[in-house]
Amino acid sequence: MFAEMTVASALEMLGRRDISACELTAAALQRIKDTDEVIRAFVTLTEEKAMTAAEEADRQRTAGAAAGGLAGIPMALKDNISTRGIRTTCSSRMLHNFVPPYDAAVTELLGQSGAVLLGKTNLDEFAMGSSTEHSAFFPTRNPWDTERVAGGSSGGSAAAVAAGQALFALGSDTGGSIRQPAAFCGVVGMKPTYGRVSRYGLVAFASSLDQIGPLTRDVRDCAMVLSAIAVHDRRDSTSAAVETPDYTAFLEGGVRGIRIGVPREYFAAGIDQNVKNTVRQALRVLISLGAEAEEISLPHTEYGIPIYYLIAPAEASSNLARYDGVQYGFRAESDSLWEQFRKTRSQGFGAEVKRRIMLGTYALSSGYYDAHYLKALQARTLIKRDFDEAFARYDVLLTPTTPTAAFPVGAVEDPLTMYMNDICTIPVNLAGLPALSLPCGFICGLPVGMQLIGRPFDEGMLLRVAYAYEQHSGLQKERPQLPRQRGNSQ
Repeated sequence: MFAEMTVASALEMLGRRDISACELTAAALQRIKDTDEVIRAFVTLTEEKAMTAAEEADRQRTAGAAAGGLAGIPMALKDNISTRGIRTTCSSRMLHNFVPPYDAAVTELLGQSGAVLLGKTNLDEFAMGSSTEHSAFFPTRNPWDTERVAGGSSGGSAAAVAAGQALFALGSDTGGSIRQPAAFCGVVGMKPTYGRVSRYGLVAFASSLDQIGPLTRDVRDCAMVLSAIAVHDRRDSTSAAVETPDYTAFLEGGVRGIRIGVPREYFAAGIDQNVKNTVRQALRVLISLGAEAEEISLPHTEYGIPIYYLIAPAEASSNLARYDGVQYGFRAESDSLWEQFRKTRSQGFGAEVKRRIMLGTYALSSGYYDAHYLKALQARTLIKRDFDEAFARYDVLLTPTTPTAAFPVGAVEDPLTMYMNDICTIPVNLAGLPALSLPCGFICGLPVGMQLIGRPFDEGMLLRVAYAYEQHSGLQKERPQLPRQRGNSQ
């Protein structure tokens, strides 16, 4: 069944000619038709383009031509990643009919690898949110319990992978937007080091924090996808000119002798006790496998939320100024240019985007810049220093990914309460570090995520530790049971 496959198992079947790329893609599209009326993971489906790409993968394989490392693998992209000739909406009315004239760097790389694009996935508008309830189109539901949120802002990508609609997906992570929905949906999600994956063609939210990364069904798949997209790109001035390793080579090393730091601040008040217990049990598994663990302190962690919600909105205020109804995107009709500008932004943006633009504009305004934005930048340095000191002694840090399991749709209406969902993930973005979330257990049938944080450009260490735990736990084999909508799931 397609819903049970991984990237690695699908590639083995393709290599043995047990299945064709066309059959695999058709199964993925059927799975989407069978389940997406409830899940609502996709904003746009690209059925014809997908089948054409699958036919090309089959043709190359039959001809014995050199195929890319992901040839024939059906996947999805978050709808803030540019796709030439395919609309890219950012789940916003502002861009509801926008069709980019170029591909993002990761879109190009996946195309070169032979991956098959099924469509674009839902997100919180302009990637601003933690539940994918702030999409201008519809909320995405959690495959484990469709009355609960999928997390955000990459909720559509996480839900598509968890529901067995795509073998992998890409998301973007500004303050936890890959890892938090990965935890809620019971999949693996990685935010690479800032600069490890090109941001060219990613619609900007907060440029000093944004990073593209994979969401997959297991750790090996994560390593395979990261190997395909972690390539230096001169078009992105923040892209790091570092070698791209084969990340699958890191998986088999085991954890004996690995030093794990456990920051006490991530297990403090505000984190659900059941989440703490589940993550600590996972830590005991790693210790039983030979790892060494010790409690540590990252004393400036408590400032992560206020720092982030000054820096990120300030950068968003600048980045989103381009949506004015003149250049492209939604345009409100009016008799004057000023009124057109005002109405366009008022009608084109949703409430959460407006809230963050206003907060960011205030933080950057004359008389408040030094007191708020500049102070936040200085405090960001302290958070980075905490991590630097920790990594002088430890190979990896281990924390919960989220303070709770997935919450019910509509249950969190207060913005400040919603912002606290990223309390465990935001410091990683502020420090520009790599981090990975993987399933470590369940609470009342809902997945719980464990977060591993690493040194800059040491994604291999995270994959090594995650793989060792995953092989022992077997949690990567767990799948949600979804109601059928039409026809038969493949």
